[in-house]
Amino acid sequence: MKKRVESKKEPDQKKIAAHVKAIIAELGEDPEREGLRKTPERVAKSLSFLTRGYRQDLKKVVNGAYFTSGTNHMVVLRDIELYSMCEHHMLPFCGKCAIGYISKGKVLGVSKLARIVDMFARRLQIQERMTEEIANAVMAESGAEGVGVVIRAKHLCMMMRGVEKQNSEMTTSAVLGSFREDAKVREEFMALIK
Repeated sequence: MKKRVESKKEPDQKKIAAHVKAIIAELGEDPEREGLRKTPERVAKSLSFLTRGYRQDLKKVVNGAYFTSGTNHMVVLRDIELYSMCEHHMLPFCGKCAIGYISKGKVLGVSKLARIVDMFARRLQIQERMTEEIANAVMAESGAEGVGVVIRAKHLCMMMRGVEKQNSEMTTSAVLGSFREDAKVREEFMALIK
């Protein structure tokens, strides 16, 4: 399997806009029609924003927001909204993420958990990989004893095309360390995020 390509270089907005204009014309529309005249530039700007996670660095996202903590209790943040685009159809999926970890002497600033979610969501993604990437990042940055991540999301590629199942929701989880090794820890996490 090929490794994901990450770039710190900003996308060429003019090049993207030219491609979008060609797509609009190929779909049978007039890209010079009033409502579509500036669409290529808007789409280019939007795609650049929606994929900014490729140009973010985990260390800079966390930005040293570690705090000493003498406890090793479970920390849980749930209902973190996320918006991403599936890599298969480039259609949005959105949902909520829950993150739990057991600290070992330090905790992450709570907003950094949400920023880590955004960093991985703002890429062309599949939910399964994104869940694992978030768990690995939290584990690496927190030095935790264990980490659990659960994502529930609705995928427009399932809802508005293909099988057209509007009420379908996908749930994925990734558990590391004590969350994987100890069923009681995992059960506590699952109970807290319900």
